[in-house]
Amino acid sequence: MPKEPVTRNDVAEYAGVSTAVVSYVVNEGPRKVAPETRERVLEAIRALGYRPNATARALRMGTTRTFGLITPDGGNPLFAELAKAIDKAAGARGYSVLQTSTDGDPATERAKVAELLTRRVSGLLLVAPSEDPELIDAGVPAIAINRVLPTISSVRPTYREGARRGVEHLISHGHRLIGLVIGGSGSSVIGAAPHARPERELGWADALEAAGLPEGPIARATFSREGGYTAARRLLEADQRPTAIFASSDLQAIGILRALHEAGLRVPEEVAVVAFDGTPETEYTWPPLTVVRQPLEHLAHEAVHRLIEGEEAVEALTLPTELILRRSCGCP
Repeated sequence: MPKEPVTRNDVAEYAGVSTAVVSYVVNEGPRKVAPETRERVLEAIRALGYRPNATARALRMGTTRTFGLITPDGGNPLFAELAKAIDKAAGARGYSVLQTSTDGDPATERAKVAELLTRRVSGLLLVAPSEDPELIDAGVPAIAINRVLPTISSVRPTYREGARRGVEHLISHGHRLIGLVIGGSGSSVIGAAPHARPERELGWADALEAAGLPEGPIARATFSREGGYTAARRLLEADQRPTAIFASSDLQAIGILRALHEAGLRVPEEVAVVAFDGTPETEYTWPPLTVVRQPLEHLAHEAVHRLIEGEEAVEALTLPTELILRRSCGCP
């Protein structure tokens, strides 16, 4: 027969105290307990193997010490690595993390936020949210990661500066026509700039302008391997084929490498490639990808810290990226 779970009554009887005293010891209040009595209760807990109901205790105290984490795509290596860093940072502060994803759909995102609020999470971490969350009167702090929103604080990398450095490095290798593959319309389209240019696109343009170079062709596609693959094929069909490509994500860059290989073009001898994100799998492509790496552990630490400390003012913190040189750009 399964062993009956140890109850608070069992602990009280073993220690010779009331159940209220056991509760004061377990919950560290609201009343003080004499040191000798507290030690007897703790000894009873150890001897009997008592496990308090952490969820019930947290709800009584008004907090579950649990964060809700929402990412656009749980299968994306970037978000998987970021989620791992957030879980580590939260765990170091005594919090656990409930993770879910939205497939980039705003309606799903709203539903996920509402679901996590019903679970009485202590805070929300929203990675690249599609819109401002509806948190009026929810009483739950939230922070956006990788996107700036008007009503909640955010942490993100210096997208524009990082992209500029990546393209400047391609220029230093002598490239004069540098194409761009950037997230956009959901299908591979040459040109057709959006009303507001993304920061990574602005960084690409900044580097070219500073060097007195024309903007190369742009292919807008999804942040995926398939998006990068189809975008690269479109760039190769352009009137002037670029000699280098800057990709706005690692997954796109991996698709680009395949398209270049199928076209019989050598990387980096005929077409160089630099990507933005810097996930570990870029070390194992062929050739290994030069990347602008996002500071994921730093992002996670700052997001968790600000969520716990409860900053009242809405702040937008930016963190520096790192250019990691490998063979795909032409470096040895």
